[in-house]
Amino acid sequence: MDDLARTPWQALARGRYLRSAWPWRAAGYLAGSALTGPPLLLGLVLLAAAGVIAFPLLALLGLAGLPTGAVERRRLRIVDADPAPTPHRTPTGPGLLAWARLRYREQATWRELAYAVLHGFVLWWVDLAAVAALLGLPVLLLTTPLQLALAVDGEVKVLKLCLVASWPAAFALAAAGAVLLPVLLHLLGALAGARAALTRALLAPRERELRARLGEVTLSRARLVAAFEAERRRIERDLHDGAQQRLVALTMTLGLARLDAPAGPLAERLATAHAEAGRVLAELRELIHGIHPQVLTDYGLADALADIAERSAVPVAADLSAALPRLPESVEAAAYFAVCEALANIGRHSGAGRAALTARHTGDALLIDVSDDGRGGADPAAGSGLTGLADRIAVLDGTLTITSPPGGPTVLSLEIPCPVSP
Repeated sequence: MDDLARTPWQALARGRYLRSAWPWRAAGYLAGSALTGPPLLLGLVLLAAAGVIAFPLLALLGLAGLPTGAVERRRLRIVDADPAPTPHRTPTGPGLLAWARLRYREQATWRELAYAVLHGFVLWWVDLAAVAALLGLPVLLLTTPLQLALAVDGEVKVLKLCLVASWPAAFALAAAGAVLLPVLLHLLGALAGARAALTRALLAPRERELRARLGEVTLSRARLVAAFEAERRRIERDLHDGAQQRLVALTMTLGLARLDAPAGPLAERLATAHAEAGRVLAELRELIHGIHPQVLTDYGLADALADIAERSAVPVAADLSAALPRLPESVEAAAYFAVCEALANIGRHSGAGRAALTARHTGDALLIDVSDDGRGGADPAAGSGLTGLADRIAVLDGTLTITSPPGGPTVLSLEIPCPVSP
């Protein structure tokens, strides 16, 4: 098989058609219509007859193309290496009624019905006749000597047209079959390619349908991000209003008990417990801040980035002079945690003495750059927390790129589309 060819037409154009498996794949694809055509024809006739008797059943005829389309898209793989995905959308609501309502409104449903009618009444007959003619004719000619050898009366009528009674005539017809076979196999491949093109045109999704499905995926990703952010905020509130308040109360109780306890081993244990509770409270506050910083919620991204820069282990020159408008929560959170991860990596791995942070909004997108004067050579593909952040930003149709030649400098650039209305 020609590995570069993806359809019979491509194999024919490359000139390696006969030396590949494409002739037999083309024959198998066309002959396979005989397995799907007759049951489909019978089903269409029965559905139409049932609809005449009980009119509501006629509505089922509109959905008759759905299983046919699914089967034919899978069968298309025999002669077309490019997948043909379903053109149907996923219902937004649960239940059979929502599914049926969507299917009846889709153009793809009616294209599949048209294909089912065409396939059941016409196409499978044409496919079977083409295989019988284009393969049967040369095969019968090639086997003329065998037919003559098996003939009882010493003569055979080939193709019901030509009476052969001698071996020279038999071998002459066999030679003609050998000449015709490659020619007709080429015709068979061309017909299979045309048949596959028709199937793809009717059953594969159109460009408009692909755009609609892409829009659905984008909206679904946005809903997942929003749900993720809402869950983060809920956890942050629960920790802030629940566990943190209890730890504060425990710390105060231990402090009072420590003051009331007489000097001795008990007072020392209370002092140890009081100090440990204080450390746990400090760690919990850091955890809450990491889940969703309050400064980001209250004052916006600019102040939150300034707070990160002040707390960085490496001195950061922050240029936040350009006013940043309030952006969607998902955008602000993704940008905030990307900068957090970038500055943390600078402090841990870069050996840098200084870093710089700039952020601005162009009206259509948020642009952030984080750079350092470290040793460079950072490779995100080798494993980094930035990989997960890049995936998260990609959900927002944003990009996260890193430029880090050996010897530095390292520059992280973040861009998230987020138009702001004036």
